[in-house]
Amino acid sequence: MAENDTTVESNGDTTTSTPAMPEGLKATSANPPRHGGVVRKKDLARMLGRSTTLAKPNELEKSWHIIDAEGVPLGRLAAEAATILMGKHRPEYTPHVDTGDFVIVTNGTKVGLTGQKATQRYRTHFTGYTGGLRAEPFGKLRERRPEKLIEGAIKRMLPKNRLGRQMLSKLKVYPGAEHPHQAQQPAPVKI
Repeated sequence: MAENDTTVESNGDTTTSTPAMPEGLKATSANPPRHGGVVRKKDLARMLGRSTTLAKPNELEKSWHIIDAEGVPLGRLAAEAATILMGKHRPEYTPHVDTGDFVIVTNGTKVGLTGQKATQRYRTHFTGYTGGLRAEPFGKLRERRPEKLIEGAIKRMLPKNRLGRQMLSKLKVYPGAEHPHQAQQPAPVKI
């Protein structure tokens, strides 16, 4: 019987046809038969030599990306930047390793706030003193410190641990169109 032939078993009234096992997957001392001769998917991957690759720290080359925030809604900008910072755009993404790239955000003062968010949404912080709750509308914050507004939105989309803080350190936000990272030749990201 050839390798690609099928084995036909007859058991009284029923006839079953199963494909013959390829030569490389036959039960040997290296590949003992499991589960009654049935090859499971994870066993097949092991036998064929496939495995998930896990990136190691400092193994990947970090690249630079630039995002122009002019007219882009804040949430969409933050979601795209967080994806790049975490490294989820790479096939080598590993959750417990910083596989992300550097992100430069320019024109921070022109980031879009849809609806009434400029007047109705607030950034709050507490000074630590009695009655020390400070609130500032997103519109005023965008004019005064746009990097705080953008960094805060992106920070909340990253992991809440030391790895997330390390990822956030690769974010560079500038209020205008100029930035000092021309030597890194950042690749533009369209949103």
